[in-house]
Amino acid sequence: MKPDHNRPPLTYKEAGVDIDAGDALVEHIKPLARSTDRKGVMGGLGGFGGLFDLKAAGFKDPILVSGTDGVGTKLMVAIKAGIPDTVGIDLVAMCVNDIVVQGAEPLFFLDYYATGHLDVETGRRIVAGIAEGCRRAGCALIGGETAEMPGMYSDGDFDLAGFSVGAAERDQLLPRTDIAPGDVVLGLASSGVHSNGYSLVRKIVERGGGYDMQKLLEPTRIYVKPLIAAIRGTGAIKGLAHITGGGLPGNVPRCLPDGLRARLDARAWKPAPIFAWLQKTGSVPTEDMLRTFNCGLGMIVVVAKDDVAKVTKVLVDAGESVAQVGVIERAPTSEADCIVEHADTLWRS
Repeated sequence: MKPDHNRPPLTYKEAGVDIDAGDALVEHIKPLARSTDRKGVMGGLGGFGGLFDLKAAGFKDPILVSGTDGVGTKLMVAIKAGIPDTVGIDLVAMCVNDIVVQGAEPLFFLDYYATGHLDVETGRRIVAGIAEGCRRAGCALIGGETAEMPGMYSDGDFDLAGFSVGAAERDQLLPRTDIAPGDVVLGLASSGVHSNGYSLVRKIVERGGGYDMQKLLEPTRIYVKPLIAAIRGTGAIKGLAHITGGGLPGNVPRCLPDGLRARLDARAWKPAPIFAWLQKTGSVPTEDMLRTFNCGLGMIVVVAKDDVAKVTKVLVDAGESVAQVGVIERAPTSEADCIVEHADTLWRS
């Protein structure tokens, strides 16, 4: 078919994809990625794949552990507020916190950033947050993908996904098989809502007439460095649970053997004020609060009773707020379980 010379030629840019903008963003990303460099990284950005040397990272008999996640509708809060700077930290946190509960050290991270129209400054701020998350986790940003897809996203909208790989020595994988009745459950404080439940959060904010956007966007706490220090420094951690979607009842049993349950006492910790505001403003039933939000505990640690003091010391010295929140006991059924007693006290001032 002959071209119609009466029509102006079409270019990729006129179709909505600006290759020059993409190249400009890559130039901004390169120094951000270099700021996350660590032992084991080979080469830099620009290849078709990222390279990592496990031997150079110091592992002898490593098991690879991988995780992938997104930020969910928290992105909509960030877009509405015009504050894209911290959702990159959330993106890293949701992946690396899942890896460390297996006893693994996150080694490297890759991101996927998709938008309808690439704004270089917005992209730079997002990736700067990703790099900050990687630095907090001690992992390297070794690659990623930026996709400009006009027609797929409305103007100003974007989406994020992340993928991380870590490693653990074979004999340090978690959870251990010796979790038993009488073991103690420690809770590490969350920084706020983290990155789960924002479909409900946004409905509550609509009803309540607004809330401090900065508090709603408080990034997910990254627990990697304190937990790795405790795992390797004490050898006493038996199990870990990252409290994400499903809350305490949905996530704590994931680190327990069948036939055991965690009995938690909500009077043992004090959640951030945002949880009481969400519950009161939305008249959210306690069961829904527990299964939607972390309710003040972002990570659960299971240790033997005799090891509570030394594990707590390492975690506190590393900057964590630690509370003894429960015990492990036999469950009345064959399935692992978690019950939270006195949960209504979490919403009282």
